[in-house]
Amino acid sequence: MHSLAIETLSLREFRNLEAVDLEPGERFNVISGDNGQGKTNLLEGIYVLATSRSFRASKPGDVVRHGADVASVRARVREDNVAREQSVGLKLGARAARIDGRRPTSLASYAVRTPVVVFHPGEVALSMGSGAERRRMLDRIALFVRATSMDELERYGRAMRERQRALETRGIAASDVVHWEALMVRHGLAVMDVRSEAALLLAAAAEPAFARIAAPGLALSVRYSPGAARDADEFGATLAASRAVDQRRGGSRFGPHRDELVLSIGERPARGVASQGQHRAVVLALKSAEVQVVGAARGSRPILLLDDVSSELDRDRTAALFSFLREQRGQVFLTTTRPELIAIERAERTDIRVVSGSICRE
Repeated sequence: MHSLAIETLSLREFRNLEAVDLEPGERFNVISGDNGQGKTNLLEGIYVLATSRSFRASKPGDVVRHGADVASVRARVREDNVAREQSVGLKLGARAARIDGRRPTSLASYAVRTPVVVFHPGEVALSMGSGAERRRMLDRIALFVRATSMDELERYGRAMRERQRALETRGIAASDVVHWEALMVRHGLAVMDVRSEAALLLAAAAEPAFARIAAPGLALSVRYSPGAARDADEFGATLAASRAVDQRRGGSRFGPHRDELVLSIGERPARGVASQGQHRAVVLALKSAEVQVVGAARGSRPILLLDDVSSELDRDRTAALFSFLREQRGQVFLTTTRPELIAIERAERTDIRVVSGSICRE
């Protein structure tokens, strides 16, 4: 598996980080500081650099520092012995990504060049929350499994929205409803197919990871449950039969937007039976599995971003997490308010302190 690391990092007008230049270490970068100083903003900037998107904001302009027009993130990334320059510029309503000064063929192709996995306190929703978070995890993995997966998902979403608009404005007999349903079936089947493959890969890594992390005798089951029939004729017939109901309720009842990644402990739904500690073990198992699956699919170790996860994990699971991280041998960025509690050897760590949006290497 190829080595991968950010060698230099520059952020401009990114949230409260007005002008930051940094040379990260190759292994553990421990980012410390009081709450509200910009630690998470730094992780967010790295995630934007790697994917062109934020894990906290839905709109590009949301990350631009108040009073500025444009934010940017730039880095030199080394993969084995080959270095490349990557950059992302963001402003209200737009973002622009570059690799060695050139525009990528698509944002999807850009997002797989530098694989990154983020683990933040909100990830507990993977185990306790709605299916939306789990679908997003499947889609992140699917992008590395099949390059066209993002395009298929976007085309499915557009067809679903246009069908609903036709139903609500022109009625169930509208001539274009059949066209939009055909596109929903075509692209929806492609989405469900790659999500199914991603779920199998995720399960193969997450289930043994949970067995190592959780209390003895507990077993995690990870299973993909599609939101529609995976037969084209049956899927299409279901959509046709549900037009009147979908018109009244304001959305389609069937399709991959209703997919679920079913998590069970001891054959019972994790959401209903898991304790707080077990939910944390499930999340940790899923995230470690994401690292393994993405790394295997891409052929390079993902860069890991850990946002104050030690506050969400108990002592045993924190120890399990750092044991896993040491085994991976990749570059890690982690934030904490208590750097002295991070049990990492001095030779492997680079300490970085954040104060009011300014960063210094200690």
